[in-house]
Amino acid sequence: MKYLPLNPNIFINNRKRFAKEMQPNSIAIFVSNDEFPSNGDAIHKFKQNSDLYWLSGVEQEDSMVILYPDYYDEKYREVLVLVRPNELKEKWDGKRLRANEATAISGIQTIIWLDSIDALLQTWVHLADNIYLDSNENDRKASLVRSRDYRFIDEMKSRYPLHNYLRAAKLMKALRGIKTKEEVEVLQTAIDITQKTFERVCRFVKPGVMEYEIEAEIMHEFLRNRATSEAYGSIIASGDRARTLHYVSNNQVCKDGELILMDFGAEYGGYCADLTRTIPVNGKFSKRQKEVYNACLHLHNYAKSLLKPGITILDYTDKIGDEATKQFIKIGLLTKTDVKNEDKDNMAYRKYLYHGISHHLGIDVHDLGTRTEPIKAGMVFTVEPGIYIEEEQMGIRIENNLWITKSGHIDLMKNIPITVEEIERVMKSTVNR
Repeated sequence: MKYLPLNPNIFINNRKRFAKEMQPNSIAIFVSNDEFPSNGDAIHKFKQNSDLYWLSGVEQEDSMVILYPDYYDEKYREVLVLVRPNELKEKWDGKRLRANEATAISGIQTIIWLDSIDALLQTWVHLADNIYLDSNENDRKASLVRSRDYRFIDEMKSRYPLHNYLRAAKLMKALRGIKTKEEVEVLQTAIDITQKTFERVCRFVKPGVMEYEIEAEIMHEFLRNRATSEAYGSIIASGDRARTLHYVSNNQVCKDGELILMDFGAEYGGYCADLTRTIPVNGKFSKRQKEVYNACLHLHNYAKSLLKPGITILDYTDKIGDEATKQFIKIGLLTKTDVKNEDKDNMAYRKYLYHGISHHLGIDVHDLGTRTEPIKAGMVFTVEPGIYIEEEQMGIRIENNLWITKSGHIDLMKNIPITVEEIERVMKSTVNR
C-alpha cells in the first residue's frame, strides 16, 4: 500500500458495530473478491470486497473475516483468514502479509491460514444457529457476473442446508451508511489530496492543452501524495463534451473560450473523495458562463442548506427541482409557459439537469446507504447539481462532499476554491497564463 498505516480502531469499532446487530449464537463469514481475468494470462488489478475491507482494513486477495461473538472460546470470536506466505509465489508476486502485520492492520488477534480453515469452520458452523453471508446489495449494482461471495453462498448452503441463513448486506447498508469520526478523518485525507490536485490543475490549464494531459497531472499529484489511486475514472470534459455525464475518453483539445468540467477524486486508505469543478480554459469566465455558473452554485448552496437529519433524498430532490426551475427561468433557459405546460413525470427543468443531486460516499464512490429513509447524522453525501445546455454547448457541475451532523452538516471540501472569483484567482497564479 502507498498510504500510511491507518488507525486499527477504525476496523475494531466497525466489527463491534456489526457484532452488536447480529442475532444470538450467529456466525458471520465474509470472503474477499475474486482476482478477475483480463486477457491472455493477465488479471485486473485486485480490488478488495468493500465489506471485508470495512471490517478489517486488509486488501490482500484470498482473505476471509469470520465473526462469532457468542462462541465459547474467546480466541475464535474474531478470525482473520489469510493465504499462507509462499516463498516461490512471493518471488513472482511480492510479499504477503504475516500474522503480526495483519493484526497490526486489523486489530484481529487470531490469524488462520486459508489452507487450514475448513476443519475449524465446520466446528464453528455446527455450533451456530444462524449464518450471516454477504452479497452485493448496492442499489446501483448492474453487473451480472456471479462473484465469489455468491458462489460462497451456494457452497455454504450445499454443505449446511439446515441452518438459518441471514443477509449480512442488510446490516452493512445501515452500518456503512453512518461514518465514524475516524473514518471521516481518512476521507478528509483523500479530500485534502484532491484539493492539492485541483489547485495544481488550475495552474496547469491553458488553451491548447489536451484533456489527457490534465488527467496525467491529476494522477501525478495523487500518487506523489500517497493516494492509492483514482477513486474512479477521471472525467475531463471540455466544451460540449461536458454534457456527457460519464465522459472518460479525455482525448480532445481544450479550446480558448470553453469551460472544462473536471470530475475526479483521490482514493486514500480505501476511502474515496469525489470532487467536481468547472473552470474556464483561458482562466476567465465570460459574462454568460459566469451567469450560468453562479446559477449552478446557487443550486449547490441551496442543496447544502437542505442536507440535515430528517429529510429524505426524495423530498430533497423535489425541493431542488423547484429551485432549479426558478433559476432556469431567471437565466433564460425556461419560460413560465414551459413550466405551466410541463409533464409532471418529466419536469421542465429536467431538460437541463438530468441526474440526481447526491449519493452516499465512503469506501465506495456510490457507497451503501438508504435512499428512502430519512437522512441520519454520520452519513456522508456528495452535493452535485449541474446545468447542461445543448444549444450553448456548455456543461457545468459543482460538487462537494458533506458529513451530516446532528444539527446540519460539515462541508469537507470547504477549503477548495468554488466561486468564480476564487477559481479565476488560483488560475491567474500560473506562470503559463
